[in-house]
Parts: sequence; structure tokens; C-alpha cells
Amino acid sequence: MITLTLPDGATRQFDGPIDGLAFAESISKSLAKKALAWKVDGEVIDLARRVEADAEVAVITAADEDGVDLMRHDCAHVLAEAVQELFPGTQVTIGPVIENGFYYDFARETPFSLDDLEAIEKRMKEIVDRNEEIIREEWERDAAVAHFREIGEEYKAEIIAAIPADQAITVYRQGDWKDLCRGPHLPSTGKLGKAFKLTKLAGAYWRGDSNNEMLQRIYGTCWGNEKDLKAYLHMVEEAEKRDHRKLGREMDLFHLQEEAQGSVFWHAKGYIIWQQLEQYIRRRLTEHHYEEVKTPQLLDKRFWEQSGHWDKFRENMFVVPDEVPSTEEGAAVISADADLMAIKPMNCPAHVQIFKQGIKSYRDLPIRMAEFGCCHRNEAHGALHGLMRVRQMTQDDAHIFCREDQIISEAVDFCGLVTQVYTDLGFEDVSVKLALRPDMRAGDDDVWDRAEQGLRDALTEVGLEWEELPNEGAFYGPKIEYHLRDAIGRTWQCGTLQLDFVLPERLDAAYIGEDGNKHRPVMLHRAVLGTLERFIGIMLESYAGKMPLWLAPEQVVVCPITSDADDYAHKVVAALQAQGLRARADIRNEKINYKVREHSVAKVPVILAVGMREAEEGTVSMRRLGSKEQSVTGLDDAVAALTAEATPPDLRA
Repeated sequence: MITLTLPDGATRQFDGPIDGLAFAESISKSLAKKALAWKVDGEVIDLARRVEADAEVAVITAADEDGVDLMRHDCAHVLAEAVQELFPGTQVTIGPVIENGFYYDFARETPFSLDDLEAIEKRMKEIVDRNEEIIREEWERDAAVAHFREIGEEYKAEIIAAIPADQAITVYRQGDWKDLCRGPHLPSTGKLGKAFKLTKLAGAYWRGDSNNEMLQRIYGTCWGNEKDLKAYLHMVEEAEKRDHRKLGREMDLFHLQEEAQGSVFWHAKGYIIWQQLEQYIRRRLTEHHYEEVKTPQLLDKRFWEQSGHWDKFRENMFVVPDEVPSTEEGAAVISADADLMAIKPMNCPAHVQIFKQGIKSYRDLPIRMAEFGCCHRNEAHGALHGLMRVRQMTQDDAHIFCREDQIISEAVDFCGLVTQVYTDLGFEDVSVKLALRPDMRAGDDDVWDRAEQGLRDALTEVGLEWEELPNEGAFYGPKIEYHLRDAIGRTWQCGTLQLDFVLPERLDAAYIGEDGNKHRPVMLHRAVLGTLERFIGIMLESYAGKMPLWLAPEQVVVCPITSDADDYAHKVVAALQAQGLRARADIRNEKINYKVREHSVAKVPVILAVGMREAEEGTVSMRRLGSKEQSVTGLDDAVAALTAEATPPDLRA
């Protein structure tokens, strides 16, 4: 007799071993029809596999995240089968599940085309219609190597040969096609459904090594139903339209180039957005009693060794020798034993040094120390992505030095600040995660226990719900993460609050307590936006370039309909500029419709058209970005309304 326990705590007993399909049928025929796999003691396994002892179980369907991942895995196999049917002689290599989909790498001399993708996708649907049974088999390793070499699958044979000889090799067969795989898989190809689409082609080196052969990678996406597939494809289409790099060109905000990998060239208009955002955050920080500081860019290696970053973060740091080069035979020579320095990847150790200047009392705490610090991280070239992932970044960074009894009150204050800022910037769908201790970390477990519980207590006090993320914390402490959902449903991790007992200990920070003895402060690392570069990129994409009026680099363009109205256009601009609005007149000898189209592409929020009638009546014809309608209003009323709208949220009455 075995007892199987369901997620809701209900139990079912069986006389002997039972497979997943029979278990699902014991609950209901409809569940058995939808079943894709089952989870036994936390592990997803094939429906055909049997359970022989008491266990906690769950039936997996397309409605479950595990079920969708399983479908994506099977979709990669169906893709590979379709490719080999259509293009004999093509070798398969690897085909993993990735976020929102899957890919498979193929070895083939002739490049695939976009037309090929259509044919492959059609054949995949035919394979689904065949409803081929998927069967798990265990093979002996050397026999598997010999078999795959015999059928010309050299890459697959190489993968198998690297597996230890004492490990069982699992092969999954669907129809006449088979592949090395640890599984699990669906019961048959028919269970996959047709909510999938092949999306793009790319090149990829075998095993990710540029010294190896170049393979062809086919990407695809797969979902539990057609509705989710259509929603995802719509989101991708919208994301392409909203790509911040495309908007950056159209709006003349910034550019990037090969000679400065991962560093942004901010143009005048883009830097206006930057300045407005920074000034807004600075005013919010002043409201919450932060002191702003400035720390060096370059610090000695010994400093980073003491903080722990040299051991845990060295590969992401730019390191330079601390020596004036001498010249020998016209070439600069740097001694091999020169001391090393590193460009700071973060501000926290430098802020500790400011805290350590002079004696601090418990009465001085909390000390809230902010810096718009320019940091550098040695990201791989392939990981760089516009403003979203850069090498040079500026953070709205701050560190709070406080007593342990002040943790909750400081966390509550920070959560209030974050909520206010995100609301002001148009992000109201925010989720909270608690990232816990990683495998590579500094500090003892009891220190981490205190830190993690401290953040849980703070979130409870604020009344926030959160999800816990094991192994996702910083090396020196756990952290609260704020994840924003943008206008098309994507999420971005931005704000963070990290509780750190470790760095003050390593860097010997102390204050004098009420008892007259030295105590270690608690250090709260916190950021609201994260990096300004990335947050501006997120805002550009979420707003599709239609920035709120207070952030728009060019707020109003006044366009005379005929040259006779040029003087009035200048008068309108002067009235707008007198109230601090960023306005200009476009008096080029172009038709008004041409000007409107051009300024709409540049995402100017407001266009005021003026002709002789408007000049005589003292009015303007106002057109908003994204609207074809115009409204005629008096100049004074227009200036007053636009001035109020262009006031930053924190300065509004």
C-alpha cells in the first residue's frame, strides 16, 4: 500500500506502484486528458514512470509553469525532427528551453532561410498531427556513442562520450526519430498542440567556443494555448516598435559606438531627460533627509580586497596599474610588480570610508548618504544591450548607516519613497521579491539569519506581500527587489534595499553606543531607479517615447502655418519660455503637415499651429502627440495649462 499526497493535502492510497496517467485517471477523466507529466517529491517526471513508495505528487497540465516548460522542451525536439526530415544530413546538437521559448542548434553547410522556417513550422504541425508516442529508453553509454556515430551524429556522440561511463544514458524516441535527453517529455507529440512559432535565425559556436565550428540556431516560442501565444507575439511586436535604441535615434537622444563599448554618448535632448530625472530624485532624497557625497573613481586593490569585492567581483572590475609609465626606447613600460588599482564598480566601500571619518555616536544615526556615482563594470561585449546593459553607469545610490533597532523604520521610510517615485513616474504595477543568501557569500550563517529576518520583519511592517528568491542575494547580504511591470506587460527589476552586517565588519566601521562601547552599524544599500541609463531606457520603451511633459526634452514646438505668422510664433515661444517651458519655433519653409509628421516622429508632446487668424485673436491651435484632433484656445490659457502640466510631480501644489 502506498499513499500519495496532493498539493492541497488530500491523500489517495493504492495497492501498489502506479504511473502518472493512472493516478490522474483516479482523480478524473478530464484531468487525465489534460495531463502532460507529474511531479513526484518536487521532481517533474514522465507520466509513464511509476511511483513505488509514499510521495507528494501533483499532475502537470498546460496551465502550469512546469507544463509550459515541458511543452517548450518537446517543441525543440519536434523542431529537430522536422529539420532532419526536410533537410537530410543535418546534424543536431543541443536544444534547451529558454525564457519564453526554446532553440536548437544545427550543423548544416547550407544556411537556413526565412522561407525554410515557414516550411519547418508546417512540418512541425504535421508531426503534432501524427501524435507520435514519445518513449523513454535507457542505453549503455558506449553503445549510445557507437549508435550516434553510425548514423552520422558526431556532435551528439561527442556529448554522450563526455558523460561518465557509470551513468545511464536516456534516449527519447518519437516515431522513427530519437534524441539524447534526460527528459521528462510529453506522452506524445499530439499533446504539444500548435501554440508555437519559429521566430528567428542566428549563428552559434559549438559549445560556445569561437575556436569551434559555427552552427545555425533556430529560435522559437511555445505556449500553453493560442491566446497566450498571440499575446506574446503582440508583446514582441510592440517591443520592437518601442525599442529604446530605435527611439533614441528618432528622438536624437543618444548613441553608442564600437570605440566606446558599453558607454553612452548622451546628446543634448537625451541629457535633458537625464537631468530632469536626476533633479527630481535629488529633491525626493532631500525630503527624506539624505546627505549627498562624492567619492573617487579609482581605488587601490587592497581596499577592494578588504571589502571582499576582489574575491567575489574581480572579473567584473576594470583594473589598472598604480604607476607612472617609464619610457624605454620610445615605448611606455609598466613594471610587472606595480600596485594595482580598480575603477569602482559600486559606491558602498567608499561610503564606509566617509562614515569612518570622525567619531560617530548612536545619536548621529541614522546617517543617510547618497551619491549619483559613476561606476564601471566589465560586462562581456555580447551581454551589452543599449541603455539596458552598459559598462559605464550612474546609480541613484545611497547607503544608510543605522542601529539594528532602526532597521524597520528605515525600511518603512524607503518603501514609502519607492512607492512615491514609481507612482510619480507612471509605474503602479510593482511586485516585491526577497533575494536570499547565495552560495558564494561573505559572513556567517547566523549573520545571514539576522539579515534575512530583518528584511522579512520590515516588509511585514510595511504591509507588503513578497516572493522569496533563494540564492539571489548579494554576496554581502539579502535584498528586497522591486520589479516594475511596463505598459506592455514586461517586468524590470529596478529598486533594491540590501541589508548588510558584513561590510561594516570587514571595513571596521563603528559608532559609540549608549553604553560607551564601540558597535557595528547596520548598512542598508539602497537604490530607487537602479541606474539612470537603464531606467531611462525602460521609460522610453514603456511610454513608447511619449514622455510625460515634465520629462520631454522638447516640450512644445510652435509651427506657423504661413511665414506671415512667424512673428506671432516667436511671441508664443517667448511666452512659453518665460514660464520655464522648453519651447521653440519651427519657421522653416515647409508645409504644416510635413512639420507635424516630423515632430510626431521625434515624439514632441505638444505642437502649436499658428496662422494669421490665431495671431489676430491671440489664440493657438493645440495638437497632442498621438492625436489627430486639434483644440483652439487662448494663448494665456494654453501657457497656464502647459506650465501646470510640465511641473514635476513633486513640485505640484
